Amino acid sequence: MAAPVRSVLPVVLLGCGGVGRHLLRHIVSCRPLHANQGVAIRVLGVADSSSLLVADDLHSNGFDDALLADLCAAKSAGSPLSSLLARGQCQLFNNTEARRKVIDTASVLGKTTGLVLVDCSATYDTVGMLKDAVDCGCCVVLANKKPLTCAYEDFEKLVSNFRRIRFESTVGAGLPVIASVTRIIASGDPVSRIVGSLSGTLGYVMSELEDGKKFSEVVKTAKSLGYTEPDPRDDLSGMDVARKALILARLLGQQISMENINVESLYPSELGPDAMSTKDFLESGLVQLDKSIEERVKAASLKGNVLRYVCKIESTGCQVGLEELPKNSALGRLRGSDNVVEIYSRCYESAPLVIQGAGAGNDTTAAGVLADILDLQDLFHKTA
Repeated sequence: MAAPVRSVLPVVLLGCGGVGRHLLRHIVSCRPLHANQGVAIRVLGVADSSSLLVADDLHSNGFDDALLADLCAAKSAGSPLSSLLARGQCQLFNNTEARRKVIDTASVLGKTTGLVLVDCSATYDTVGMLKDAVDCGCCVVLANKKPLTCAYEDFEKLVSNFRRIRFESTVGAGLPVIASVTRIIASGDPVSRIVGSLSGTLGYVMSELEDGKKFSEVVKTAKSLGYTEPDPRDDLSGMDVARKALILARLLGQQISMENINVESLYPSELGPDAMSTKDFLESGLVQLDKSIEERVKAASLKGNVLRYVCKIESTGCQVGLEELPKNSALGRLRGSDNVVEIYSRCYESAPLVIQGAGAGNDTTAAGVLADILDLQDLFHKTA
């Protein structure tokens, strides 16, 4: 028998790509669990890059589970949100009209039931909507790193009411990295240093190189396994790791931007997207990197070390790139696509707090987003 409903969380989702669709499936599959906990999540709207599908009545129970399942199937098949209008229950808004409707919804619900605006997109375009939602008293949950890595003023605005924002999934998917850092800081224990391998793709690539495999072969294998972006240079550039490092650095109080981070790309500009296509890079560009990477792997091995692609955040600055690390260290022992983060502080000076586990994948990231949504439940109106 379900427990009495204590918390109702109205949700509007921005972005229904891989992570967004997995989130909707998790919400549906977890209904019995949440019912036993006295929690109800009501999905009132879902937006993609061009439109917003929103419930006819914002104070209703939102989209039913059958509609959410059909929505996931439609988006997986490449169909537009408009294909669901015939189902009823909803209205469709396009482009600037959609943005205005999100803000109107935030304004209405922010003053009454409350609203969780969830950003699972991969764009900077949501920053304005998120800031408006914060002004309306709404909660924000992010899997999208970009709103937290643009201008520092935007970051400051979004985290101005820390009780109403969650962004665990921006750094380590479902790993409790953000929560651990904030708990340590809140206890009065200053964090002096964070070192992490925060790319499942590059973690896999670096660990495979230890077996004597060629860099080009390992990257192609990673692509075939679905570990990389369609263009592997998106991973090899290090920019995704740099965004995660920037979020952590800002969390520690550093008022810096991407320009302040020293990022080592694993390919030179002459092999970049402006110089050659993805196809040419895979066929003839990658192999040009084999010799230099092999030399660095061997040099590290001669010292009893291994190469890892890491971010280092210290009071003196933030850098992202290849590092030689002892084989028996937490980062040195890393295999496969797991993420590892070491947090150093006064209490964790000689033996850092180590967090390790799956740090990538739509399913894992969506589970982290759902956990963040549920973490906000105490802020919502309780029903009688």
